[in-house]
Amino acid sequence: MKLKLSIIDWYIIKKFLGTYIFTICLFITITVIIDYTQKIETFGKTSAPFHAIIFDYYFNFIPYFINAFSSLFVFIAVIFFTTKLADDSEIIAMLSSGLSFDRLVVPYVISASLIAILTFVLSSYIIPPGNVTRIEFEKKYTSTPKTYLSPHIQLEVEPGVYAYFSSFTAYDNRGTGFSLDKFEGKELVSRLTAKSITWDSAYHWTINNYVIRNFEGMKETIVTGNKMDTVLTITPSDFLISFGDYEKLTTPKLKAYIDRQKKRGIGNIQQFEIEYHRRYATSFASFILTIIGVSLSSRKIKGGMGMNIGLGLLLSFSYILFMQITSTFAISGMVSPMVAVWIPNVIYFFIAAFLYKRALR
Repeated sequence: MKLKLSIIDWYIIKKFLGTYIFTICLFITITVIIDYTQKIETFGKTSAPFHAIIFDYYFNFIPYFINAFSSLFVFIAVIFFTTKLADDSEIIAMLSSGLSFDRLVVPYVISASLIAILTFVLSSYIIPPGNVTRIEFEKKYTSTPKTYLSPHIQLEVEPGVYAYFSSFTAYDNRGTGFSLDKFEGKELVSRLTAKSITWDSAYHWTINNYVIRNFEGMKETIVTGNKMDTVLTITPSDFLISFGDYEKLTTPKLKAYIDRQKKRGIGNIQQFEIEYHRRYATSFASFILTIIGVSLSSRKIKGGMGMNIGLGLLLSFSYILFMQITSTFAISGMVSPMVAVWIPNVIYFFIAAFLYKRALR
């Protein structure tokens, strides 16, 4: 059955989207002013060019911020304009004309769908390239690049060949406690151990103070040396991960990166998996928070708009905080990244269902 939008539907959609855009403009203006005030001294010390501040940083920071807090803006927009409709008795008039509450929610869902699609497209394809420029600007003018990795690094170089680093330092591209094991099936045929290994460029590595043990049945041969140049199909970027790297990849590239790192046995990719699932979960959250918002604010209550906006802010900020808390569960390995990211949506889905049934009554 084809849904035909009425004048009331278009009225609500325009109110929803208009208030959503107004809320974004209000918050982003305040945020940019505060952010610039905090960083103006740093910009001066690092001699950041004004055009770079505008076009490299803020031009990419604004869509990043909007997308990060899209759920908050959706919720505030719904609460704000629906409360005003209720206070002006417009919702009572709509329902009195024979419009059911279920039908009243349809334009809200349509608006939430448009925002959800826009949010996903932005986070998946448009914002990541901009993040590359923004993060490079931050590294150069506002912060010191940070890198994290697992204490012990093990990965598959190619089928049947596994590399291990006891430690690796980024500033000199040098690893210690290195070993390289080659297997044929389940049988170990060669093992190289070295005191240190240094990355040069591309796939070129230099191994220092090494011992190679080759196994042929019961026979073993040993080769030692001080220095050897070799080719390994890995680079430090495969296991040295900088904060923000996961924000630079489009969703298809992010999925390909995760699959590739898992295949190679690299375990420190939780942030990449969290980011991947977060892009889907955040888009879906637009529907949940819209239903909560309209259910809370569709009738007059004592305290009016102030009470509804206060409650809306409390719930929306609690959602964002809850998302951050559950993400730490995935980083610590307590739950999978997918479960951690979707836990808030599941819980708030039941809250939305409860409030919606209550609003129907």
